[in-house]
Amino acid sequence: MKWFKVLSGMVIAAVVALSVSACAPTATKEGTGGYIDDTVVTTKVKTALLGDKSLKSTEINVETFKGRVQLSGFVISPQAANRAVQVTRGVAGVKSVVNNMQIK
Repeated sequence: MKWFKVLSGMVIAAVVALSVSACAPTATKEGTGGYIDDTVVTTKVKTALLGDKSLKSTEINVETFKGRVQLSGFVISPQAANRAVQVTRGVAGVKSVVNNMQIK
């Protein structure tokens, strides 16, 4: 009976350890907290782009990974692309911006 308790305790500890480590971030995969942070940053960037009337921001896609924001999609001019990058850099939580937008 004593061995059963020890063995079951070890199995439970291993399951808990595996469960916790599954939420840990790696170099190419975010942890749960990082994913939520990036989702907030993406939402803030989209809101800022929508608030700028000089941009047709519905054609701009925003993706965030560890604070690095990638803008893609289509804009009408290089000035519009630069404005989108400028607006994005002004959002809290943005560490860097990658401009992959194309001119129509």
